[in-house]
Amino acid sequence: MAKQGYHHGNLREALVQAALELIEEKGPTGFTLSEAARGAGVTPAAVYRHFEGREDLIAEAARQGYEIFGDLMDYAYNGGKPTALAAFEKVGRAYLAFARKYPGHYVAMFESGISIQRNPDLAAAADKALGVMQKAAVKLSEHIPASRRPPPQMFSAHIWALSHGVVELFARGSPGTKSPFPPEDLLETGIGVYLRGLGLIRPDD
Repeated sequence: MAKQGYHHGNLREALVQAALELIEEKGPTGFTLSEAARGAGVTPAAVYRHFEGREDLIAEAARQGYEIFGDLMDYAYNGGKPTALAAFEKVGRAYLAFARKYPGHYVAMFESGISIQRNPDLAAAADKALGVMQKAAVKLSEHIPASRRPPPQMFSAHIWALSHGVVELFARGSPGTKSPFPPEDLLETGIGVYLRGLGLIRPDD
């Protein structure tokens, strides 16, 4: 029997939620469309009213994840207050918080193999989220003369990679891994070392 949400026209969202639970439990390639349909309380045939197949369903989970992700990072950035450096660091910590709180979305976004160019809505949501980090990078480097200023896209991408590495190794409770320091401390000190090396912040900041 279909779940009550289906009768209220919420089948699409019910399927996404079922997929997110399966992604957390089995990974993005470890479940079938039939399992997602069963989790939503409908027949597999009903899924095709909203999604072309499993990849399309995962892409929607990723799109929703990027929307949440972008909003969290924008909130953390807070217009660059109280300082550009503090705001930049808060954006990095928001990355860790997102990975912990929304593991299904995180995996759909970064570990499912789904291209962010799969559809325009997914691409737009991803670009919005990535734009927060780049905006923070621009603000952080604006005091440096243009001739000596590293491309903001470059060092925002480096910080993104550093954040992702800390999440993957130490912030998601992976079996057999244990950080000697809190992931937030690892990320903050890593960002500080990197930005000082580029000359974006003073040695005593």
